[in-house]
Amino acid sequence: MSDAELLERPAGHVATDQVSQALHVSRTELAHALGISRESITKTARAQSPSTQARLREMLDILNRAQPWAGSLVQAFAWYRAQPLPSFGDQTAEALVKEGRAEEIRRYLDRLAVGGFA
Repeated sequence: MSDAELLERPAGHVATDQVSQALHVSRTELAHALGISRESITKTARAQSPSTQARLREMLDILNRAQPWAGSLVQAFAWYRAQPLPSFGDQTAEALVKEGRAEEIRRYLDRLAVGGFA
């Protein structure tokens, strides 16, 4: 599923239902993976809030960067949730995003993309 398909029209908000379907997880599991409350995903006003949208976009950006070598969006999500990253004290990308460290993961993935080491 492309980024464009995960955005609602015309406001350009990330469509939480489509994201959870694309990742084969419930909205509760998606909220947990983002480190936000279930209500932030299920209630329209909260799902469209800038903070919820920012967290969704961070995760999707990381998944899109990991997808080429992970094989699929679902496999990239499995990596995001479960793979310990030695460069970050064996924390997962999920844990780091929850701590507000998404930019560090982006830089890490950019370094890997150009042949750097983990």
